[in-house]
Amino acid sequence: MGAEREGGLLAWQFRDYAERHQDKLNLWLHLYAVPAFIAGTLAAGLNLLALSLVGVVASLSFVVLAFLIQGIGHKREASAPVPFDGPGDFLKRVFAEQFVTFPRFVLSGGWMRNVTRPAGHH
Repeated sequence: MGAEREGGLLAWQFRDYAERHQDKLNLWLHLYAVPAFIAGTLAAGLNLLALSLVGVVASLSFVVLAFLIQGIGHKREASAPVPFDGPGDFLKRVFAEQFVTFPRFVLSGGWMRNVTRPAGHH
């Protein structure tokens, strides 16, 4: 675990979030795909409780599609995400970003600052 990860997962993930989310299309994709990811995850849980295999598969497909859309956006960014340390790190970081870090970025005004910033200004 490098110095960029000091302060706990949520702290280090948020620290450079604005820098890694500069591209306007990526910002817009996240604005729609993150709530879709959250809704799909919650729907998968509810469908699991209802013992609906079709519902679970449909909900998880929605989650995967939302994640893939965000991946397309991330490829447009000048600053790549920090590489994952393995499957556990991948799951922790993805769910932290979806459920905490991106909503925090939006609510703190970071999304609006980046989406309205003139091109080439960081």
